[in-house]
Amino acid sequence: MADNSTPNPNPASSSAPGPSSSSSLPASSNENTSSAFERWRRKAMLVTGLGVTEEERMEDLRAHQVRSCEKTKEYLMNYSPVVVFMLKHLKVAGCDVPAQNILCTPCDRTRSGGFENKRGAVVLCAGNFFSQAHMENTMVHELMHMYDQCRFKVDWNDLRHHACSEIRANNLSGDCRYTRELRRGFLSFSKQHQACVRRRSIESVAANPACPDEATAERAVNEVWDSCFNDTRPFDEIY
Repeated sequence: MADNSTPNPNPASSSAPGPSSSSSLPASSNENTSSAFERWRRKAMLVTGLGVTEEERMEDLRAHQVRSCEKTKEYLMNYSPVVVFMLKHLKVAGCDVPAQNILCTPCDRTRSGGFENKRGAVVLCAGNFFSQAHMENTMVHELMHMYDQCRFKVDWNDLRHHACSEIRANNLSGDCRYTRELRRGFLSFSKQHQACVRRRSIESVAANPACPDEATAERAVNEVWDSCFNDTRPFDEIY
């Protein structure tokens, strides 16, 4: 017998739910919102110290300092006239310096940078700079050591060689400007620059494992002072 009931023009409509008045967010959107909240919550914990250890807070701080150092380093390598100048002359001397050879890393609070002569790398102490200019001076100082090693084949175990490079680096980097010395607590109205270069050079040579004492360091600096203080290569004059 034929079915005389009226056919349903939309068979699926009886079982399919209609559109909701308040649509839910896609799963990916929920995940992004959740991860953003977790990042915010983690940052709040690290700032306040609630729910994290002191070591975790210090680790986060060091990571932030390294990121900040890397950002400033990149800027200086591209836009600082004196850093670009040094990098150019290092390349001319046969020692191209890629960004990975200038390392941002945590250090102790007693220094702002260093030159690792065996690796041919400059170290920048993340978190130890009080300004961009401070980092710029430090980069030039350490690049000067790199330049001397590249151009003059410095023997770092020879205290006279080391003394000469320290004199040149302190003299030409901006490390001994009046404002820097004032910040260190040294105030002089007569030959302040020379006194700073001499003092800091003696301190660095005295820290050389090949140097037995400060008197030996002072003697090495004095022996090469005149020739090295007046040697401004690759600059035409004191920067």
